Amino acid sequence: MNILKSNQKFMKSLIQITSKSMKFGLMTLLAVMVLASCKDDDDSGVTPPSGTDFAGAVYAMSNGDGQDGDPTNTIVAYGRNDDGTLRNIGTFETGGEGGDFDGGEGLDPLISAYALTKSDDNRFLFAANAGSNTLSVFIINDDFTLTLSDQQTTKGTGPNSITYREGLVYVSNIDSDGVFNGEPDQEGSLAGYWVDDEGKLTALDGTTQLGNRPSAVQFSPDGQWLAVTSINSGSSALASGSEDELVIYSVNTDGTLSANHWGAATSTLRGNTEGRNLPSAIGFQIVGDNYVVVTEAREFQSDGTPPAFTALQSGSVSTWQIQADGSLLAINMDVASGNRATESGRTACWLDFNNSGNIFFVSNAIEAGLASYSFDNGNIALINELAAEGIGAGTTTDPATAFGTTDGWIDMWISDDGNFLYQLYGLNGTIGVFRINGSNLTLVEEITGDLPETNTQGIVAI
Repeated sequence: MNILKSNQKFMKSLIQITSKSMKFGLMTLLAVMVLASCKDDDDSGVTPPSGTDFAGAVYAMSNGDGQDGDPTNTIVAYGRNDDGTLRNIGTFETGGEGGDFDGGEGLDPLISAYALTKSDDNRFLFAANAGSNTLSVFIINDDFTLTLSDQQTTKGTGPNSITYREGLVYVSNIDSDGVFNGEPDQEGSLAGYWVDDEGKLTALDGTTQLGNRPSAVQFSPDGQWLAVTSINSGSSALASGSEDELVIYSVNTDGTLSANHWGAATSTLRGNTEGRNLPSAIGFQIVGDNYVVVTEAREFQSDGTPPAFTALQSGSVSTWQIQADGSLLAINMDVASGNRATESGRTACWLDFNNSGNIFFVSNAIEAGLASYSFDNGNIALINELAAEGIGAGTTTDPATAFGTTDGWIDMWISDDGNFLYQLYGLNGTIGVFRINGSNLTLVEEITGDLPETNTQGIVAI
């Protein structure tokens, strides 16, 4: 109706124009109306409508193409409707290449969270190009399409996680020396940048060397601290000897980090008497009064030897609070994400909070499920091990069966309005759309065919 009213006003204005101009104007108007009609009837989503037609957007990263070996890294953009459903509005190249640092099975190739992230004001989208060791910046346009604005080196090998706050960007690199003997001995690095209003990056001098293989990096809400999680804490192969799954650096006014970390912690030390595997901490968030909530897949064995699929244990979540001096106060340690008796919930790896901040969801890759937890000032409790469930591998101890069966639920992101959770299926090239109702999730739709079936990493929702 609004289009018709606008057209009527436009027709009246044409009366005041010369007949030649009127003829041209009418022809133009008819062409516009035909194009608009075709767009409305087209369900393919290849023509992006105005941003005002959508409630938000979702972006997912290919991390190269796991199907035909093409390393070109791309972002698939979707418009988000009021009911949470998605419409493809285009695919955009990052200018870099994707990469695989997880053994080649195609699930969670960067073993990380936030390989794709955005600015808080939804102006910029940042993408890690793990195969070309670069960081890309996109401007998010009003119609939710993307414009590549810059790309720079990350000064390390395998960038895999990005964080942003008030113009300051940090990216973690999987490794710093480029010599790969597998995950157990990798020690990564951090690189920092300022990003201006045009999406251009200015790199800070140097890098911060880490004693572990990073999996995710995040700023604290107050901007005073930067936290890094690790997947190989306690590994017997680490030259650093580090057993820290979480480290805290202070952020200086010029954007640089403290020379050394202030706080460091782990929920489970090597050689613990409980026989618990060591925590491979991947996804985490810092919420409220600097509470750090960390997911923990239990992969490295209790003596620090490398992961063995048959020895995987039920995963967990642990929480700390960053203190005024940067130290970490332990609150809840090793809260199970599954059933310890049956060793379910083994790959608790990603999380996101609802808008109220009292519920968060944890994604388990092998089980292809989402667990729900309550949160109260750092204190957490498992509500439902399977608040949502897809095609998973159950508790099989055979890796071929597991990776050949599961859809592999990896990265997730909750929309800005808090109504929908978007789940990336790492072994099925699919995005699952779930409506959030408290701690309950209801499947709305599954979108497939736009992403490669394997090797994807990174999803963001607005």
